[in-house]
Amino acid sequence: QLEKGRSKQVSEPKRERDRKPDSSPSNSSLAVVQVRPGSPPPHCLHATSIKTAFKYINTVLSCVIFAVGIVGNATLLRIICQNKSMRNGPNALIASLALGDLIYIAIDLPINVYKLLAGQWPFADSVCGLFLCKLFPFLQKASVGITVLNLCALSVDRYRAVASWSRVQVTGVPTVTAVEIVAIWLLSLALAVPEAFGFNMVTFDYRNVTITTCMLQPKTPFMMFYRDAKDWLLFGFYFCVPVVCSAVFYGLMTCEMLRHQKGSLRIALSEHLKQRREVAKAVFCLVLIFALCWFPLHLSRLLKWIAYKSHDANRCELLNFLLVLDYFSINMATINSCINPIILYFVSKKFKNCFKAYIDDLGPAAYILSLRDARERWQ
Repeated sequence: QLEKGRSKQVSEPKRERDRKPDSSPSNSSLAVVQVRPGSPPPHCLHATSIKTAFKYINTVLSCVIFAVGIVGNATLLRIICQNKSMRNGPNALIASLALGDLIYIAIDLPINVYKLLAGQWPFADSVCGLFLCKLFPFLQKASVGITVLNLCALSVDRYRAVASWSRVQVTGVPTVTAVEIVAIWLLSLALAVPEAFGFNMVTFDYRNVTITTCMLQPKTPFMMFYRDAKDWLLFGFYFCVPVVCSAVFYGLMTCEMLRHQKGSLRIALSEHLKQRREVAKAVFCLVLIFALCWFPLHLSRLLKWIAYKSHDANRCELLNFLLVLDYFSINMATINSCINPIILYFVSKKFKNCFKAYIDDLGPAAYILSLRDARERWQ
């Protein structure tokens, strides 16, 4: 199952014998035995797999995402929290988004890398392994929900700012925005609860090898329905909702700006409106990059539902293709967790200046000045 991202290999439906991937990293051709009418689907003669080189490329990319994501999101949070001029409604939502990305990168990404290199779930035979099996998909789903709902709230906030364009924004986080952030986190965590209940450590024999791994194991009618509807839920709520919401409110915002294109008050507040347009442009870029990063993952999931046929003789080749597409799309979705600070640096002059000031504070000159100040205090 795939999420904010986030990584599990493609497998066939649970009822089939060949659904479980071999943990071997070998890359071999696939063949299919003949199917007799009425017989169960034949299993692939060779397990679906990816090339060893691809594993190491994926690992290097994950390490880069980890470093950039930790540094970028932590710096973004520090800038917003420490600078009084940066504490406002939209920046509070951006900080909420960055915190969700930071939690995902710090916890889930190392587990992804371990699974890919070791070919097994970490601490598979212990209570710690079961805890990680529950925590991993829960954080995946919660992180995606936090991102999606924060982007929707940012789009609505930008429309409200333009619709009330004569109101000068004051410093500080509005109470409405604070309530929105709390509601976003509570709703995202609530929607992720089925992941924690549904995933479990499962042991099975495959090709004379006993494998213990973490996978979705529905045991109730609700969880069976959740398993079947999960991919469409992800596509509908976690992808279409933020894209459609942004399109609607940015369309309304454009109409509002054209309606107030002239007027003496608008001219008097031209600099203030220019800042609001800059924030709106930054939010639009965040939504656009989100859509570009997440679309391949949803395409992969929907292709599996639409194109996969259990008795198709070519299904093994399709699974191998979907396996590679999954890893590519997972990387694209994971990149979204580290790229937001970079987007803000290039799109927003205010964030760019804050990032530069923060980097200067960490530079050699700042270090020398701090040593000199410390020496003067001791003298």
